[in-house]
Amino acid sequence: MSAQSWLNSIWYGVVPPPWWLTALSAAYAAASKLRRLAYARHWVRSTRLSCPVIVVGNLTVGGTGKTPLVSWLAGQLAERGFRPGVVTRGYGGSSRAARLVQASDDSEIVGDEAILLARRSRAPIATGRNRPAAAQLLVNAGCDVILSDDGLQHYALQRDCEIIVVDGDRRFGNGRLLPSGPLRETPARLQGANAIVLNGGDAPSDGAMRMRLLASNAIALKYGTATPLREFSGRTVHAIAAIGNPQRFFALLRAAGIGVVEHPLPDHKQLKIGDISFPDDLPVLMTEKDAVKCREIAGPRHWFVPVDVVFAAGDSEKLRGIVAECVEKRAARA
Repeated sequence: MSAQSWLNSIWYGVVPPPWWLTALSAAYAAASKLRRLAYARHWVRSTRLSCPVIVVGNLTVGGTGKTPLVSWLAGQLAERGFRPGVVTRGYGGSSRAARLVQASDDSEIVGDEAILLARRSRAPIATGRNRPAAAQLLVNAGCDVILSDDGLQHYALQRDCEIIVVDGDRRFGNGRLLPSGPLRETPARLQGANAIVLNGGDAPSDGAMRMRLLASNAIALKYGTATPLREFSGRTVHAIAAIGNPQRFFALLRAAGIGVVEHPLPDHKQLKIGDISFPDDLPVLMTEKDAVKCREIAGPRHWFVPVDVVFAAGDSEKLRGIVAECVEKRAARA
């Protein structure tokens, strides 16, 4: 069993955490509280940009659907005449300095999510360990609204709007802080958010907006041609997912009637030919985030499955209204 599988059995299963993980969680909680206090008391410098900043983040480690939501928000803002830009950490990339990202950049340098956002959102993207410096590059490039992807805990960049995305299936796991649980912050943190978005799941939303990720097509990596996902129904495929929650991707394929041979991989893993090749002629389906890392090594059996954000009735309008109100309030204070 891998380290991540062992942790998942504790975080989302019934295995109790060992005492030493619980002790580490207590230390993590103290350090996290002190860090937030340092920013609140201005002991540590935080930066306010000249334009509104909208943060999209989560309370847990792993994927909850933040990046597709960021891409959707960028499109919504652009339709309303804004010039949005997206700042992201660049996880999985080797670059440390703040830089603007091009869709043709190497994911090993700037990270897979940065490339995905550059291709899907068509908004300017910046990465960097120093998030305020990266965001300032976007402002210098003419952006008038900044979307901070996975930026909830990055307090060095001040924000005007916080959107917290919650996994509707896994929620908060065992409810413990890292490392004995999946939480970066306690659920009490939800009270300070401008909006809470629940991604998937069947449980009551408790007033949160509901969204889900919809997949309609599979795109051939080698040729760029699209095939309806239903064409794979009744067939068995190899499914690759190097994302925070691989089971979400596998469940999406099974919901389309596809038989899945699972290949979960560590989040942000740089894929090599051995990771996507198998000794049979079954199709190989992967996430869009994984596809940006292996276009050059893909063959005719490799496909990726893009997803789009779909909201419950009225919730997209509600979220747009919350974001617009935050942007307008910032403009009024300027």
